[in-house]
Amino acid sequence: MEASIAYTLKITYKTRVILKNYLETIALEDLNKIPKGYNNNIFWNIAHLVATQQILVYKFSEVPALVSDEIINKYRKGTKPEADATQAEVDEIKTLLFSTLEQTEEDYKAGKFKTYNTITTSMDSTLSNVDEAIAYNNFHEGIHLGSVLALRHAIGLV
Repeated sequence: MEASIAYTLKITYKTRVILKNYLETIALEDLNKIPKGYNNNIFWNIAHLVATQQILVYKFSEVPALVSDEIINKYRKGTKPEADATQAEVDEIKTLLFSTLEQTEEDYKAGKFKTYNTITTSMDSTLSNVDEAIAYNNFHEGIHLGSVLALRHAIGLV
């Protein structure tokens, strides 16, 4: 594995440690709260990151995703919470935060990402290979970490 990809995945891991802590320390009711002026909640933002990483890295590489189509379709860009998440869903996402990263590293080392369907993201970044997708994913996760921090304030947790 290239040093730059290893480093990039370490940063993703660090972000996800912070998010896992929120899933473990914020009450389920608060994870599901959608404050006035927002269209999603803390849980959706975290689950969205799992879905988006799978889309950016796996789907655009034409490699089968590591998560169900149900998760991808429920939390992909353009969706919003349709119902409160259950504790079982929180636990599943908490596990997927790390299992997907570990498998991504293994799949990268194994050379599974041979092709990539170029896309231009909503942030006007063109991704033409898996290395760019993995790097861009950190930018995307940073945006949503910021959203989680704002939502914590908006629901009165800070």
